[in-house]
Amino acid sequence: MNPALFLLFLLMHGLSLAEARGVHEGSESMNNKHVTYQTNTEMPNEKKITLGAGCFWCVEAVFKRVEGVTSALSGYSGGRKDEASYRIVSTGETNHAEVVQITYDPDIISIDALLEIYWRTHDPTTLNRQGADVGPQYRSVIFYHDDYQRERAEYFRKKLDESGLFDDPIVTEITPLDTFYEAEEYHQNYFERNPDQGYCQIVIRPKLDKFKSLFEEKLREEYRPRP
Repeated sequence: MNPALFLLFLLMHGLSLAEARGVHEGSESMNNKHVTYQTNTEMPNEKKITLGAGCFWCVEAVFKRVEGVTSALSGYSGGRKDEASYRIVSTGETNHAEVVQITYDPDIISIDALLEIYWRTHDPTTLNRQGADVGPQYRSVIFYHDDYQRERAEYFRKKLDESGLFDDPIVTEITPLDTFYEAEEYHQNYFERNPDQGYCQIVIRPKLDKFKSLFEEKLREEYRPRP
């Protein structure tokens, strides 16, 4: 959605951006029931990569629908402090990014396929923002876990820049993962638990619709269209 139109919607309904996202100071008192989906911690070929692409609710909702992804956990990475919480990260002063740590089976989904989904489901050309979400915590960033992931990320970033798919240069950071801090309980699986909430309807659902139209063959079985 156009950022200006989104902000107009908020003003018309008397909402701030934080209220549209349903996050306030003291949000720990929200419904903290943790909803999970299929995971398997014993997979011999299990790999992880940590991705930032704006609000982690959006990124998590997309990747939990990808066949071969066994876990998508919202959190924070890349900051200057040795701690992270929504309260301090949302100030933008610690330089943490909202990220999702993705666990996947490379025998089912390749790192190349994950990176393609990543770059096609957000705008990697806007510095420190995605739509109306503004600040370094919303930057486009790949925290790689090994040299192969770094190599593939750098290769595809270069190819995408050369392809002309995007009108502006890609500003996605590619950097090694240092520390991943798991986000608060109420942030996990947010879209599934709050599908009718304003931000979910206005921002996340259109992103999911785009993902489904571009990558229908990559959808988990339970999310595929029924005949």
